[in-house]
Amino acid sequence: MTFKLDGKVALVFGAGSCGPGWGNGKAAAVAYARAGATVIAVDLDIDRANETRSIIEKEGGSCLALKADVTQASEIEEAVAKTMSTHGRISILHNNVGIGDMGNPIDLSESEWDHIFAANLKSGFLICKHVLPIMIEQKGGVITNISSVASLRVRSAELIGYNVTKAGLNHLTRTIAVGYADKGIRANAILPGLMNTPMIYQVRELVEQFDDEEAMVRARDAQSPTGKMGDAWDVAHAAVFLASDEAKYINGVLLPVDGGLSCMTV
Repeated sequence: MTFKLDGKVALVFGAGSCGPGWGNGKAAAVAYARAGATVIAVDLDIDRANETRSIIEKEGGSCLALKADVTQASEIEEAVAKTMSTHGRISILHNNVGIGDMGNPIDLSESEWDHIFAANLKSGFLICKHVLPIMIEQKGGVITNISSVASLRVRSAELIGYNVTKAGLNHLTRTIAVGYADKGIRANAILPGLMNTPMIYQVRELVEQFDDEEAMVRARDAQSPTGKMGDAWDVAHAAVFLASDEAKYINGVLLPVDGGLSCMTV
């Protein structure tokens, strides 16, 4: 079965990739377009958003690239307003923004803690705050937040900010799912596990735990029940399904895309 999103408008925050290759947001934006949706690709770096736009347009899809800092309510509001003035509706809201800054409760500074919360959790609140009224008015919509398996299981105190904010994003998602189900709005979260995306190469503290990047990849592959990390397309395909009419009764779900990692006790 091929899931279709013809006639849908997908607003994707974090639609660029932080390095060469396919990040989760970039892949999701392209996957939405391939399924027939019109895409608005939003990123803090407009060049990254434009790269995603270019891929979609070269494949015959429609995409508008916008720049926005999701920690700033005014910039979110502007991106939402631009989407509405251009397309008149928002069928799908995809929140992919997140940072994996490392630090334990002792070493992490207060400003670093606040920055992680603003990027990973406050952004989800602000984005939903500005999109929910539109979805209520149009009597429907789908919200997909990208969380993490780290929201369910603790492997290291060095990721306390990431773990806590992603756990908060889970409950934000489920609260919205229950609160607006009678308005025709669904909200779900995808929880990626160990993924081979550009982000893991950008976290210096993560790479430095290993001799080199190849050693890091081997170690992360070995930690997965499947013997290999997933990739951005695994997340993107799940997002397309959740946005489709075939998933019309799926609401408030925390969906691990992790090869079974969340089933493990250690």
